Amino acid sequence: MFFTYLRRELRRRRKAALVVASGLALGIALVIVVNSVSSGMGKAQDKVLQSLYGLGTDMTVTKAAEPAEEGQDGQRPRFRFDAQDEDSGEEQSSDRVMVQGFQTLSSATVKKVAAQDGVSDAVGGLSLQVVKVSGEFTRGQFQQGSGSGGGQGGPQGGGSAQPEGRVQGGGADFDVNSYTVYGTDVTEPALGPLTSSEITSGRTFKDSETDAKVAVADASYAKEKKLAVGDTVTVKGVKFEVVGIATPASGDAAANLYIPLKRAQTLSDSADKVTTIYVKAADSQRIDAVKSDIQKNISGTTVTTSADLAETVSGSLSTASDLATKVGKWLSIAVLVAAFLVAGLLTSSAVSRRVREFGTLKALGWRSGRVTRQVVGEAVVNGLVGGVLGIAVGVAGAYAVTAVSPTLQAELGGGATGGGMGGPGGGRMLGGPGQQAASRTLDVALTAPVSLTTIALAVGLAVTGGLIAGAFGGWRASRLRPADALRRVE
Repeated sequence: MFFTYLRRELRRRRKAALVVASGLALGIALVIVVNSVSSGMGKAQDKVLQSLYGLGTDMTVTKAAEPAEEGQDGQRPRFRFDAQDEDSGEEQSSDRVMVQGFQTLSSATVKKVAAQDGVSDAVGGLSLQVVKVSGEFTRGQFQQGSGSGGGQGGPQGGGSAQPEGRVQGGGADFDVNSYTVYGTDVTEPALGPLTSSEITSGRTFKDSETDAKVAVADASYAKEKKLAVGDTVTVKGVKFEVVGIATPASGDAAANLYIPLKRAQTLSDSADKVTTIYVKAADSQRIDAVKSDIQKNISGTTVTTSADLAETVSGSLSTASDLATKVGKWLSIAVLVAAFLVAGLLTSSAVSRRVREFGTLKALGWRSGRVTRQVVGEAVVNGLVGGVLGIAVGVAGAYAVTAVSPTLQAELGGGATGGGMGGPGGGRMLGGPGQQAASRTLDVALTAPVSLTTIALAVGLAVTGGLIAGAFGGWRASRLRPADALRRVE
């Protein structure tokens, strides 16, 4: 009886039911689109952070920046070349391997960090900057002048003759080549910047290659230098075999070359030293607590989380993310509340127009509770119909955003100093200790993925909207009396 009456009433009042369902559908569709776009913003920011941070990494530990001593110039690279007795035209070159940021931590600190409560894993890495100067000197040629008295010597006409003329030509032609090298712990492949790149050719490091002369090259650098798997690269006189080519998932690579950590320490005379410790927390909800414990228990360190790094991201990506998070969510809530109120008022108004119907049903023996359940049932069905429409419109809107895939820009760095993320590249990326951070811009395509959680939220909102509308109408219907129906009989 309940469902039969429900079906007949909804069919008889199709226009009113469609108006209520459409209002709910609008609010639900807006919620789906806003949530999907917000999710896409989050994924876009994650891509930006992964290009600097490394997959699986929750925070990094670097050495706290120390003020430079007055007159200290040991951090500046010096190049020295021997003069040639003969103009042999032989090329001379010199490499300088420097630690990024000139701030290092002891390898023992990695074990201390790993031993902290709440830390699941920790691995150290060494970021290096290699500057190679190569070229040759050319001897100048002396050209004798044709001036008078050239062989008369001094003013008295005596003394030895001094030839007059000048040196022409000659000079030096040197090329400066700078690139980055990252020393990675090959026994911990799940942490560190190399995890943000995919091996597209060759292979990655083996656990046994802790001191091997092997390297993985970034795809862009390999293309520039025409490197392929099996080729060799020379760093400070040491030849490394290229065993793999890595392509970053997004943005720029963490380094041009990746080599085993022990080899990187040997090249830079930094035995048992690291520049960055990458940390994975046992529980993502305890990241802030783990950060505080590390800073308290290990002095002289700076701990930076992915949330800290996200605050340095600016540009259209950050602006759009703020709009989606603040304006978009508040707007969707406002529209949803308005849709619920309109649905409730329309249902209540429909009940007032059915006074004779409900009064007659009560006169026939229907209790107030049964009348109320009938009204609530109709409202819930309207809500579910609105939910289906809202999901369809919302998914279509999210798909349209993904299809258009607008490009947003993320500007990283922006002058932060000291500590930063301490990732490979140090100051080149986001402020290695004691260095100025260089800003760079990444283009990220925006998508709007619709998750099952969002669909479930939409269904829940549809049911809630129906119940709210039914509550308005049910309260009104429960107050009707059979006598009211008699007054409406013509």
